[in-house]
Amino acid sequence: MSIILGFIATKLRTGKQSSAIYFYFWQVIALFSPFNRLSMKPFMWKVNRFLVSFIVFCGLQCSVWGQNFGWSELKDMPEAVSNNAVTAAEVEGVPYVYSFGGIDSTKLYSGIHLRAYRFNTVSNNWESIQPLPDTLGKIAMAASTVKNKIYIAGGYYVLNNGAELSSNKVHIFDPVANNYLPDVAPLPIPVDDHVQAVWRDSLIYVISGWSNNNNVANVQIYNPATNEWTIGTPVPNNTNYKVFGASGVIIGDTIYYAGGAKFGFAFPLVSFFRKGIINPSNPNQITWLGNENPIATGYRMAAGSFENMAFWLGGSIISYNYNGIAYNGSGGVPPLDRMLIYNSSNGNLTPTYGAIPPVMDLRGLAKIAPNRFIIAGGMAAGQKISNKTILLTENDYTGTQNAGHSNSNFSFYPNPANKLLVFESCLPAKIYLYNAGGNCVWEQHVYNHNETDVSALPAGLYTIAIHYPEQTQPQYAKLLIQR
Repeated sequence: MSIILGFIATKLRTGKQSSAIYFYFWQVIALFSPFNRLSMKPFMWKVNRFLVSFIVFCGLQCSVWGQNFGWSELKDMPEAVSNNAVTAAEVEGVPYVYSFGGIDSTKLYSGIHLRAYRFNTVSNNWESIQPLPDTLGKIAMAASTVKNKIYIAGGYYVLNNGAELSSNKVHIFDPVANNYLPDVAPLPIPVDDHVQAVWRDSLIYVISGWSNNNNVANVQIYNPATNEWTIGTPVPNNTNYKVFGASGVIIGDTIYYAGGAKFGFAFPLVSFFRKGIINPSNPNQITWLGNENPIATGYRMAAGSFENMAFWLGGSIISYNYNGIAYNGSGGVPPLDRMLIYNSSNGNLTPTYGAIPPVMDLRGLAKIAPNRFIIAGGMAAGQKISNKTILLTENDYTGTQNAGHSNSNFSFYPNPANKLLVFESCLPAKIYLYNAGGNCVWEQHVYNHNETDVSALPAGLYTIAIHYPEQTQPQYAKLLIQR
C-alpha cells in the first residue's frame, strides 16, 4: 500500500492537479501510509490558530525572573549559519563559544557544511577553526562540553538525491590544543535532532531523537573517561516522549526536556513536558515523568539552566524542514521571541515574550558564565539564516550586596563601588571584569591585598570572573558600580 501511494504521490507532485485534489490525497496518505520528513510537501492547510492563541494568552503571565534577562548583540559570526551545534569551553581562563556545522544562507542541501568557528568572549572576535572531520556536511547535531573537551554527536546528512541519513559519529575537539582528537566510540544507534545534556561534568545523555525513519525511545549514555556507551532507561514508548527537535538540560540529578515533533502526518508538535530522575548510584536508571502542558510546545529551541531554573529560548510552534518551510504545507515558519522558564521548586512553566530577538533552528546554547549565555546563528524572521551573536544576561545575579563578596580564598569590597575597589586573595588569581555587554573591560593578577581604581568605568552592573591556576572553572560574582 505504501509503495502504491508513494507512486501516486510522485505523479501528483509532478502534474498540474488542483490543490484540492492534492489536499485530499494527503488526507488518504495520513490514514494509510507511514511518513518520513522528506515526504511532507506543501499543501493548503491552515495553522492551528487555537494553539497559537492559547500560547500567546499564556504568555501574558510573564515571569519576573524572565524579565530580568537582557540581551545585546556582540560581533557577527563570520557567516550566517543555522542548525549548528553550539557549546562553550575555556582556553587559558577565557570563555570561548564554539559553532560546528550547520546550513548556510542558501538553505539548500548543498549548503549543509562542516565549517566550524570559535568566539573569544574577551576580545569579541570570531575566527575559523578546522572543519568537522567528516566527509559530508551535517545538521541537527549537538555539542556538549565535559571536563573542557567538546563532544559533537549525531546529526544527519542530506544526500544529493534528497535522502536523509542519521549519523552515529562522535567527534571530539580539544579547545586548548585548538584541534580535533580522533573520533570516540560511535553512537550505538545513529540519531539526530536529539536531546543532549551533561550530568555532573562526567556523562553525556543522548535522549530520543530521529533515527533514519522514525523517532526512537533510546537513552544512550556516553562516559568520556572510559570511551564507552551504555544504555539508560528508555523514555516511555509513546509519542509524548519520542520526539525529534526537542531540547533539554540536566539540573542536579534531573533531566528536563521540552518541545519536539512526533511521528505522523506533518510531524505535529507535542504539548508535553518531561522529567527524568537519574539514580546517582546507578546513572543508567532513570525514572521518567511527564504531564500535558500546551506551554511546553516548541521546536528546535535552545535550552539552558540558571541556578535551579531550566529555560528554553526561541524555536517555533510548527515543525519544518531544514529550509524553514513547514511540513504541514502552510509555508514559511515564523520564529518565536519567547523564553520558557521552568521553576523546579514549584513546578511552574512560564512563558515570557519579547525576551530575545525572534530566532529558531537552534541546536545549543553557550553558557559562558553562571548568568550569561550566547546564541550563535539560527534562523530569523522570514526564514533568514542569521549571523548574529546574541548575549543574554540575567541582571539580578547574586553578588551585589553592600558587604561585597567573599569566600575562603577571595574577597572584594565595597560593593557597590564608586572609586576604589579592594581585592584580597590568599592564592594567586587572575581577575577579569565584564560589562553588561559581555566585553572584558580590564584584567589583572591579584594576590594578597590589591587596590584598583574603577572611577573611569561607567556606572552599571559588572561580572567579576576569578581564575585560579589549579581550577578548570572560574568563580563569578556581581559588582555594582555607582556614581
